[in-house]
Order: sequence, then C-alpha cells, then structure tokens
Amino acid sequence: MKLLSVSRRRCLLAGAAALALSACGETKVPFTGIDITGADYATGFSLTDHNGQPRTLADFKGKAVVIFFGFTQCPDVCPTSMTEMAQVKQMLGADGERFQGLFVSIDPERDTPEIMKAYMAAFDPTFLALYAKPEELPEVAKSFKIYYKKVVGSSPETYTMDHSAGSYVYDPQGRVRLYHRYGTGAQALADDLKKLLAGG
Repeated sequence: MKLLSVSRRRCLLAGAAALALSACGETKVPFTGIDITGADYATGFSLTDHNGQPRTLADFKGKAVVIFFGFTQCPDVCPTSMTEMAQVKQMLGADGERFQGLFVSIDPERDTPEIMKAYMAAFDPTFLALYAKPEELPEVAKSFKIYYKKVVGSSPETYTMDHSAGSYVYDPQGRVRLYHRYGTGAQALADDLKKLLAGG
C-alpha cells in the first residue's frame, strides 16, 4: 500500500508541475524566422507611400506587416522577395486581407512614385512602396539596421545597389516580432504569419 501511495503521489506532483509550467506560459510559439520580439530597432517609421500619402506603422494596426528594403531595378533578390510576399498572401487564404506587404526604396534617385506604384502592381496591388527623402534615408536605414551602398556601373545611370536582403515581420499590434532572412521561402513566412495572426 505504501508503494502505491508513493507512486500516486509522484504522479500527482508531476501533473501539478506540468500544469504550473503551462500556466506560467513556459510553452513558446516556435517560429521559423529569427524571433526579435522586444528589439529596440525596426520599431516604426514615418515615410511616404507611392500615392503620396504619409504612412506609419499605426496605419496598419490589425494586420500582420512585412517590410522589405530594396530598389525597383534590382535584378534578382528584390523581385524574388516581393514575389514570395505575393505568394504568402495567397497562402493565407481569407487571412490575406489581414496582411500588408511594404517595400522601402533605397534608391531615391531612380525610384519615383510612379515607378514604384507600377512595381507594386506587378506583385500585388495592395502592397505599398514607401520612400524617404534622400537626406533622410540614411537615418531610416540605420534605425532598421539596414545596409545599402551605391555601386558604380559603366555609366552614371547604370549603377546598382548592394543592400541587406531580409524582411522584418510585425504582429497585428504593430510590434516587431521576426526577421526573415532572404531564401527562407514563402511557406516559412506564411506559417509564421498564421501564428502571429492567431495571436502567437
């Protein structure tokens, strides 16, 4: 009888410990992207969209937001990233309405509002391109820890841009939550966004 009593006591204690851990929120939602919840960078912006409208993160409250920095004449990384973003919206199904894709230009010399609007339309008409004044762009990039540099081409007009290639992900409350490296893929991003939209 004593052995049975001890065994039962151990089971009860183990069960209570499991419940306590669960109640304390020890179980964390696993993300594919790098979890940067609580970061003191990439926390917001004040930019203008391709329609000439001032924008901040607060405009998209209630939506999961993905921000990518690039330029419209980028030959590979930028169109690939924006194509994946469009695929993600499709993968979200009905929740696609609660997703906002944003593209921030690092090439103010060539990326006019008209060009950026046409560029966004090629991927998804609901996506917005944002831009800063040339003199303000360095500070914006710094606040997001984004690297960019003009690379001289064969003529003044044919330069290209080196730049960081990841995306920042925000939850519906406007908090920066994840950083997705380039090449992670649309499915991984879609899975993470589903978790954030579900309150993860």
